Amino acid sequence: MARIDALSSKNMQTQGARQREWMRQHAPEHLQQCTTLMLHALHQRATGAAQNTVILGAGACTEIPLAMLVRASDELVLVDLDLAAMQQGYAEIPSTAQRRRVRLVQDDISGGVSPQLARLMRRQDWESLVSQGAQAVFDAAAQCLEQCRITDPPAIQTLHNGEFGLVISSLVLSQLFSYPLLDVLDHIQHIASTLLGEQERHRRYQEAAQAFRIRLIKAHLHLLRGLLDRGGCAVLLTDVRGFVFNVQGTDHDAAHRRTMPLVPRTFPDLIREDFTVVEEAQWEWVTDLPEKERPGRGYEVAGYVLV
Repeated sequence: MARIDALSSKNMQTQGARQREWMRQHAPEHLQQCTTLMLHALHQRATGAAQNTVILGAGACTEIPLAMLVRASDELVLVDLDLAAMQQGYAEIPSTAQRRRVRLVQDDISGGVSPQLARLMRRQDWESLVSQGAQAVFDAAAQCLEQCRITDPPAIQTLHNGEFGLVISSLVLSQLFSYPLLDVLDHIQHIASTLLGEQERHRRYQEAAQAFRIRLIKAHLHLLRGLLDRGGCAVLLTDVRGFVFNVQGTDHDAAHRRTMPLVPRTFPDLIREDFTVVEEAQWEWVTDLPEKERPGRGYEVAGYVLV
């Protein structure tokens, strides 16, 4: 099963009102920073810009101040592959009048990258490749990544260019490339478990994976730019680095954590190729506390207001 196919069941445990309440206790800065950047973008939006708002990767709107955005919008469009999660967020809107201004669009924001990559992987003779060794396996995986077609920008059904005065990308960017890349490694683990972890030693695979990330980031940024009306603002929220820690009471400082970069170092430069950065903020978001043998987890997040 592709990671994206398990998205709905995963979101049921990691999104929604209960998770928001947990964040209020353990990650209040995360909620506040998200809300602040969206509020600032609303203030930056030109008076003559479209009064419609779209949220890409809306999910259950756990970090989204829905009531505030509905009041500031003629129409608020939620876009996500997980319809059940969006319906969960929609149900939290208290006013019937406000709900009438909200539209749900179920679509794959990546443009169908995971199934496209899966088709390329299925064409490989993995049994023969495994018999040839790790180099052959990771060269074949790299070739699949290199050949994977990425629609730039992806077309989202019923959304039109220049339709929105506020475009929000809500913590979805890193998932666009991490899920399909994890699918590749899941498959390699399935066919030859001894090779898992070997990918770090294979230059072609590493270069193909990085180029894959960059192509998807560029396509997503082009999607934001295309949807934005003249005078409008975009908010980009994304995980830029993950970390795990296993010591309580240390404020999760650098001495007690192991980090993993999620976006390329050139990420800020990629943003500035398409946008002017009006505001930038960085903060940490703890998603799980340590429990017995299981380490705690969190993310370093970057947020931008863009024009």
